[in-house]
Amino acid sequence: MNPSRPAVALAGAIVMLAGCQSYEPKPLDLASHRDMWSARLPGDEPVRAFAERLAGSGQPSVFDPSDGLSLAEGELVALVYNPDLRLARLRAGISAATADHAGLWDDPQLTVDFLQVTESIPNPYFITPGLAFTIPISGRLDAEKERADAVLAAELTRVAEVEWAVRIEVRQAWLRWSAAKMHAEQTEQLLASIESLVGSTSRLAEAGEMLQTEAALFTIERASQSRVLLKFRGDAAEAEQRLRSLLGVSPDAPLELQSTLVATADPDQPTADAAAERNLTLVRLRDEYEVAERTLYREVREQYPDLTIGPLADFDQGQKMLGFSLALPIPILNANKQGIAEAIAERELARAAFETEYDRLVGSLAATQVRIETLREQRNLIESEIAPLVDRQLGDAQRLLGLGEGGGLILLESLSRVGQTRMELIETRLAESLAESELSHLLGPPSPSIETSENPTDQHATTAGHAGSRLPKVTP
Repeated sequence: MNPSRPAVALAGAIVMLAGCQSYEPKPLDLASHRDMWSARLPGDEPVRAFAERLAGSGQPSVFDPSDGLSLAEGELVALVYNPDLRLARLRAGISAATADHAGLWDDPQLTVDFLQVTESIPNPYFITPGLAFTIPISGRLDAEKERADAVLAAELTRVAEVEWAVRIEVRQAWLRWSAAKMHAEQTEQLLASIESLVGSTSRLAEAGEMLQTEAALFTIERASQSRVLLKFRGDAAEAEQRLRSLLGVSPDAPLELQSTLVATADPDQPTADAAAERNLTLVRLRDEYEVAERTLYREVREQYPDLTIGPLADFDQGQKMLGFSLALPIPILNANKQGIAEAIAERELARAAFETEYDRLVGSLAATQVRIETLREQRNLIESEIAPLVDRQLGDAQRLLGLGEGGGLILLESLSRVGQTRMELIETRLAESLAESELSHLLGPPSPSIETSENPTDQHATTAGHAGSRLPKVTP
């Protein structure tokens, strides 16, 4: 027996191992990340490039942050820099990597059996080298590839769902910040009006034309409104920092925001079934049901055996023998019963998740539409009836005070009523816009088609679709 043959086999194994990838560490670098994050601005190249790409795809996208950032522009910035979106896209990259390498054949297996006879004989070695290949005749690998593609499709839908949720979250945070800012502005106006009356009422009290107690009420109200103003300014500052966090920019980044209380409402009032086609949560659950179907199919294919075949050589006491080996499992005891049973149960769970989410969607749509109509009626009542009445009352009280006919308490009450009415109008408009944004969240994005990111790990891309998918694709 030639003792160099095991060395040749070992050398062949080393050559095959040389094709393996090597490990390279990549330590965290917080300082570099902090510098990059602190320098980030809404008008940077990644955001502008994203806006131009959207405009090139036929979507309306006018991006010019030089005059301040509007709500629509803020949503676009969030689609690029939002931290939750970055993580969602990177998670989709894991599924993409799995899909890219799913369904590969198992590596061949090299075996060498080496025995030495302890007796003293001329050729004391028994060597049996072999090379085994697994032939996937069961269809398991095709089923695994189909399942991996379905998982990727569901994960891309999840990214689109997160994108839409981030846009709605930015929209609602923007509305709340705007309302807090408007509260502060209205309080400043009311405080200025009271401030202008404190001196005149004090003089009237000194002249005996107004009670000292009535004049003191203006001073008390001025102090009270000063406290309220501090509260609203603090609320606005806190809301702005929350908004900056959603946009993905640092607390100190130079940024001017344009306030608004008008949310982008869906122009139509679609039926529940039409909304079910657009609602991204239902789209994701539909895709996850497809994953459950593909999982069951894979588990069914797992019960069928794959063929293992390969050449075989035997060196026994100087004699050479060549042949091949075959191995075929017999599925009579296990037959993957556990995997199939679990996959069937998971499919039923996926079906129930889809159906119950549809039930929730229908109920939420109805409740949200009722809330919008109620708030709209309240706002119209304030604008058309209450506001004109309190404004007229304030004018009459100011005229009476100017004529020296008293009315100090009436004037103070009128000022308070005007301030209260304006605050209620802001609150009602805010609640209406928040309800409209919630309706938009339930309905899903209005545009059924938009470009698809080719790389789901790209944190600056909109990952909202995939080849052969029926997913709605989302853009700002």
